[in-house]
Amino acid sequence: MAPSELLQDAVRREALAGHDGKSGAGLERVWLADGRALVVKRVIGTTVAPEHLLWRSGILDRLPPGVGHAIVDGWVEDDHTTVIVMRDLGDAVLSWDRPLSTASTRVMVERLAAMHRAFLDAPPDGLAPLTDVLEMFAPHRLTARAEAGSAMCALILRAWEVFVDTVPAEVADPVMTLLADTTGLAAAMNEGPVTFLHGDLAAVNMAIEGDDLVLFDWATATVGPGVLDIARTLAASSSMLEPSREEILATYAGAAGPAYDERSERLALLATLGWLGWNKALDAVEHPDPAIRAQEQQDLAWWVHQARTTLESGDLSWI
Repeated sequence: MAPSELLQDAVRREALAGHDGKSGAGLERVWLADGRALVVKRVIGTTVAPEHLLWRSGILDRLPPGVGHAIVDGWVEDDHTTVIVMRDLGDAVLSWDRPLSTASTRVMVERLAAMHRAFLDAPPDGLAPLTDVLEMFAPHRLTARAEAGSAMCALILRAWEVFVDTVPAEVADPVMTLLADTTGLAAAMNEGPVTFLHGDLAAVNMAIEGDDLVLFDWATATVGPGVLDIARTLAASSSMLEPSREEILATYAGAAGPAYDERSERLALLATLGWLGWNKALDAVEHPDPAIRAQEQQDLAWWVHQARTTLESGDLSWI
């Protein structure tokens, strides 16, 4: 069957306008005549979507037992649209309104550690540069799009201003300096154990099927210290996870073995504040729900403390 013929057997289609993912791609659920339900993602861009290239290369088929992906097919529809077809994981997909128990969180962390061990010091070629992943939300990456009318980019730029106004200067200033040029930070992070990273591990990009962890939305897969995946999960999803951040980091350190070192953890926590600090500061200052605003203030304070610890360690002495 030619790739595009897969969906010719569709008997029903439904747009997923309110899905939890934030990739910006168009999603729809498709039911086939044989009863299968699929999720179809269409990514519009000037090049083939990196997630499709990753799948087509066979790298995702090298994931260790207990870790999987959901892609069943993919193709390029024209010069601008990449189609990625995935299994519909249904209720197995993690969601904001369903906290993950301590036991399930341990499964998630141990499976991620297994992936990081499997690719330790032998990550695939051709992935997104770590510098690009670190500066995903950097102001210089967003200014042109904001000026072109992107409301989201304009919001993030304003949120970075809130970050600078809210966070003590001895942390905010170095974070903004690092965002302006992530080369040195990436180099420091690559001095420790490096491996294959998902790169965007919000919990809503995961599903738990029995004892298996299924990951999706691989658009920013990269190479770096495995603990960066854990740090990003904590930043994006800590309210969904029952254990504390410290417990999760300790679980990962024990499970990752040689794929972990303490210096990499410090650098990853600092880098993650440069990834989502804008969002945390905005919610800490402007969220309309006082309870959530107070929670976000505590969360931001934790991340600022971690960043300060890293900055004071001397690991980034040139700042």
